[in-house]
Amino acid sequence: IRRLADLATSRPLEETMIRMSIISVVDPGFWTRFGVHFGLFFGALQGQATPAQMAYWMDKGALSMQGITGCFGMTELGHGSNVAGLETTATLDERTDEFIVHSPTLTATKWWIGGAAHTATHCAVYAQLIVKGQCYGTKTFVVQLRDTKTFALMPGVNIGDLGKKMGRDQIDNGWIRFTHVRIPRSHMLMKHTKVTRSGEVIEPPLAQLAYGALIQGRVSMVSDSANVAKRALTIATRYASVRRQFGGNVSSGAAETKLIDYPIHQYRLLPLMAQTFAMIFTAREVTANYEKLMGELSDLGEAKDAAADDVIKNLKETHATSAGLKAFCTWMCLNIIDQCRQSLGGHGYSAYTGLSQAYSDFAVHCTWEGDNTILTLQCGRYLVATALDARKGQPLPENLSYLKGAVSATGGLSDRVCKGDSAEQVSSLDTLKAAWSSVAANAILNAVRDFETGLGKGLGKDDAYEFSSASRLHAARMHTYTYLLHRFAAQVEQSPAALRPVLTLLAQLFGAHSAVQHSGEFLQSGFYTGPQIETLKGFVTHACSEIRKDAVSLTDAFNYTDYVVNSPLGRFDGDVYEKYFELVTSLNPAKPVPYFDSLIRPLLERTNETEAGPELEIDEE
Repeated sequence: IRRLADLATSRPLEETMIRMSIISVVDPGFWTRFGVHFGLFFGALQGQATPAQMAYWMDKGALSMQGITGCFGMTELGHGSNVAGLETTATLDERTDEFIVHSPTLTATKWWIGGAAHTATHCAVYAQLIVKGQCYGTKTFVVQLRDTKTFALMPGVNIGDLGKKMGRDQIDNGWIRFTHVRIPRSHMLMKHTKVTRSGEVIEPPLAQLAYGALIQGRVSMVSDSANVAKRALTIATRYASVRRQFGGNVSSGAAETKLIDYPIHQYRLLPLMAQTFAMIFTAREVTANYEKLMGELSDLGEAKDAAADDVIKNLKETHATSAGLKAFCTWMCLNIIDQCRQSLGGHGYSAYTGLSQAYSDFAVHCTWEGDNTILTLQCGRYLVATALDARKGQPLPENLSYLKGAVSATGGLSDRVCKGDSAEQVSSLDTLKAAWSSVAANAILNAVRDFETGLGKGLGKDDAYEFSSASRLHAARMHTYTYLLHRFAAQVEQSPAALRPVLTLLAQLFGAHSAVQHSGEFLQSGFYTGPQIETLKGFVTHACSEIRKDAVSLTDAFNYTDYVVNSPLGRFDGDVYEKYFELVTSLNPAKPVPYFDSLIRPLLERTNETEAGPELEIDEE
């Protein structure tokens, strides 16, 4: 960690981010331990501190970890995704010009706080701001947890270790309780909301700006999903290209068939490869959009003009898109890891082959930075609200521009259908984009209908959204499939000409395989007929057989070294069995059974058994 912190402060930021993305694949637990400080604690300062506050904490060592090790105190025992409902309070004491940070209930205990149990000296604490008896919502406060010289807990701070977890045991997750802990007023991060010495609370003119920094974690997890999926696919594809099973004539000495040459194995792995490339290209684009948005927010200042309105619209769009993508891509990656693990057969159960631990380590992505179902519902709410705005004449945002051709002028689903029956016609990239646009539009319109049904029943706006939650969830999933396909296709168009054929085929496989998996949606929207779906199934099989020719090259293009892959079954040279055997025997050397005399010998030498063996039915015939 010290070495990495030195590199982070001495090298360009872009280099550090690339280094971190590689480390997240090599050792997710270590990446988390460092990332809690560098990404979350320091990220909170970057996003919410004033320039003067930032200079103060930088001087204290907030970036270099020389004097400060930080953690991020948002989640509580009783609250996770509902940040607005956090119970920890920060009450201004005007007499002393201090905030009093307090955990008023057991459920207000900060929970899952990485770095808190053993490492952190300071914490970016999310708490309800209370001034003159009035609550102003959740804000961020820097609270010192431990004396930086003695490491003793500060007065009023109580910390414990959360212990064993499903994965990432390299990170010291802990709980924190505050009992009337006093901090200077200046330790509230005031880039947006400000509190003066006299107790005046100055709210930002654009309250939404405070949430811009929260998007970063979601955006980064789209990239994480792609990067981790690349490793899983590399292991599974290389092994499938070496492992032979069945199909040969042993007596004649004919070689058995490679797994990768079986159509069913191609069908197991290669759609996962298409999904991974969809995530790779989408992550690249959404990261660039996020960085552009952050630059626009930084330049905005206190403006409240038309340009500010455009930035806010972009912020809402990015917030919703990143929420849906974070959920969808982490779900997708977790499935890819497990499917790749299962494709290794019995060897996939071994910890040494690299995917059982990967699954345990990655599973947390589906719940941290927002539970996936909640984030998907947030995306669905945005889709409903945007569709309603479009009905009133508002222009569609870029991430929903595909609706222009999928929704008719009257607000219903357009009558666009697939007009050809050949494999080329039903599976072309343009046809698949139009097909998914139709399905997503249908799902969004159904969610709008359910929302308006709720309103018609006399429900309030929020309750009507809850009434339509199932259809909102579905709409967000269909929208995200569509978004991924469109982004994939856009990136393919920008790719080098020599790579375009195989990348186009991958994009078609992603769209077609996903469509086959959700064929009922396409029949319901009317875009495809039953026979056309059957033709699409045939195309998927054909695409898998074609991509099989480049499967190893495509995974080699990820450029993960054997050190990063870290699996004997995913070795670049294909020498899997020898290295697997060497690894197992070196880590488990032969030695006497330590419990032979205490357990096994007494078991074997029991005297209440008869000498004769059991009677067998075959002897009676």
